[in-house]
Amino acid sequence: MSDNIQTVTVLSKTTWTPNLFSFTVSRPDSFKFTAGQFVRLGVNPSQLKYYQQVEASDEALNEDIFRAYSIVSSPFDEVLEFFSIVIPDGAFTSQLQHLQVGDELLLNTMPFGFLTLARYQKPLPKDLWLLATGTGLAPFLSMLQDLKTWEDYEHIVLAYSARSTDELAYVEQIERLQEDFGSLVDNPAKLIFIPIVTRESVDGALSERLPKLLLEGTLQARAGIDLDVDTTHVMLCGNPDMVDDTKEALKTLGLVMNRRGEGNIAVENYW
Repeated sequence: MSDNIQTVTVLSKTTWTPNLFSFTVSRPDSFKFTAGQFVRLGVNPSQLKYYQQVEASDEALNEDIFRAYSIVSSPFDEVLEFFSIVIPDGAFTSQLQHLQVGDELLLNTMPFGFLTLARYQKPLPKDLWLLATGTGLAPFLSMLQDLKTWEDYEHIVLAYSARSTDELAYVEQIERLQEDFGSLVDNPAKLIFIPIVTRESVDGALSERLPKLLLEGTLQARAGIDLDVDTTHVMLCGNPDMVDDTKEALKTLGLVMNRRGEGNIAVENYW
């Protein structure tokens, strides 16, 4: 086993819908990461309690399978939290859905990814827009549990899109973020949370896809803030189609990709 691979233990599991769940694992003492980064998690299906309990371990795959997962938890938390979708035919998530407390996973302790606020050199921080679909919310929750995020910005807009209300996970935690973290710094950013539900009509939620909401100005109107090439940082994470289409919409509105530290738009591409 590689020196970077460590065994971690499942500490808790939260089921949001039949296809969405979160879980926490123990954190190795030496493991460090920056809010927004992802890691590679591994599972050996034959070692899961589920298969041992149903006496089907001989049918379970006996090999280590790794996939990339953004970290939900703060860089300062004592445990690591992850947010997962179940892909029925997926070699990894179809096994991971059977996780139970006490199961062991493998963690590659080398963090990856550049969806971090440190990448922004110009423009200077003022307005931060975090646009997510589904489990793409994970890196943004990590950033919003880092006090520096609240110190550096004036406004933070979190627009979180899901197909149904049930799939809007973490809403209660999001609604507490201003008090739980913003209250710990002087002159904190103002958090503006905009839920979006595309396949149901929900009071208080927008209903169109993010690119349309941006191009029509609906998202900006709800936030009460304009997108400005000189003051705006925008991060995208989630469904690849959303990321691509929203990126193009933002370019149409005059924003530019962040390259070598300069520019407005940053995306995560580990899908």
